[in-house]
Amino acid sequence: LIGALECLLGVVVLIVPGSGPTDRDGNSPLGVNTDAYKLLAEGLAEERIASVRIDKRGMFGSAGAGDPNAVTPADYVADIHAWIDAIKEARGSDCVFLLGHSEGALMVSMAAQGRKDVCGLILVAGMGRTMGDVIRQQLRDNPANAPVLDEAMSALAELEAGRRVDVSAMHPALVPLFAPQVQDYLISVINLDPVEELNRANTDTLILQGKTDLQATVEDARLLDRARKTKMRLVDDMNHVLKEAPADRAANLATYADPSLPLAPRLVGRIEDFVKDNE
Repeated sequence: LIGALECLLGVVVLIVPGSGPTDRDGNSPLGVNTDAYKLLAEGLAEERIASVRIDKRGMFGSAGAGDPNAVTPADYVADIHAWIDAIKEARGSDCVFLLGHSEGALMVSMAAQGRKDVCGLILVAGMGRTMGDVIRQQLRDNPANAPVLDEAMSALAELEAGRRVDVSAMHPALVPLFAPQVQDYLISVINLDPVEELNRANTDTLILQGKTDLQATVEDARLLDRARKTKMRLVDDMNHVLKEAPADRAANLATYADPSLPLAPRLVGRIEDFVKDNE
């Protein structure tokens, strides 16, 4: 979906979704209804910057492209490369900006490696630690998880060792996280170091992180900022779904189900500045 009829000649931002069944608008059947990516594309279009939003392999508009669970990071990288090639052909662009949100930040860092046709990377709410470490923190930060923490930590350790986990006797609250159909993917991604992958990309990079994000942290952004060619910008009161939100957990999470809320102020402006500086 290419935003804006009148846009900067040849400049296109490819928006890569975060983890799980997240669609090209930034929504998920798992209870996330934000329209975050749609609003982002509309905001960029207002600044005459075109964008392409995509559904991940096997999901939603890409449902015919294969099994969404039988994927690896290499598959997602190949798909991003195919989108870069398609955009360049359709637009006559020399290069494409890659914007990855959440887990998508890791995927675009990997996709930029060895490519001369990536204008720059925009990592929004990206992990600065391995996925295993991030999941551990997210589980520990929610007091409601106390009864299942030991079981969850044990399961994570097994996956990090490359071993699948038996969920038949697992607490029901953990089964969605460790569902058998996603374990192969988790094993393939759980030990990847986002800072190492970004260093290998060796590409001009904007790191954007909200200060009220409950899933990725300012420390994640600072870790990513240790890589080469990076510029970090913090966005006040922005949460993980790119909306303005307080630090209070309940009020923050309430924004995950309200697509009428606008994006956090200054998010689009930060991206616009980076794109125009690197076009």
